[in-house]
Amino acid sequence: MDKSKGAEILSVKGKCTLSGEDMEKVETILEHAEQYCKAHGARLTSKRKQVLSGLLQSEKALSAYELVDFCKTKFGVSIPAMSVYRILDFLQGEYLVHKLNLANKYVACAHITCAHSHAVPQFLICGQCKKVEEISISKSTIDVLEKSVEHAGFHLVSPQLEMNCVCEACMVNAV
Repeated sequence: MDKSKGAEILSVKGKCTLSGEDMEKVETILEHAEQYCKAHGARLTSKRKQVLSGLLQSEKALSAYELVDFCKTKFGVSIPAMSVYRILDFLQGEYLVHKLNLANKYVACAHITCAHSHAVPQFLICGQCKKVEEISISKSTIDVLEKSVEHAGFHLVSPQLEMNCVCEACMVNAV
């Protein structure tokens, strides 16, 4: 997602509970997302903000049902699962969230407040703690992958990769 020049990359993940400073970062990211939607003729409603807030605050990918629970616990609001799915579709269409197809869960885009254009998102998923990290992969790597796929007699539908990994924290804890 392209943003105005000079926008700062903000991250709030990595903590179980968010400090006041982290909540300010979430609010700043939500403001960026709201402006982005407005610039594209869309609205980031309060329920959409609540769902996006849940993803921004989580280190792990969340299902629609986990987001229903988050909204009920955090905001005291019951949002039906079907509504959450529609909200996630909207957020995905606005490039604010990504769907992890293998897990059928969602993560907030790591680049909501970035000013640069983005490469194809790739996801590193820790098999132990389920932490998800979004990285970018170069266009040339995707081109090589696409040629290999075509050589095998297939056509690449989506270049998104979801890689099973073990994060550094889990590696340290395993020793």
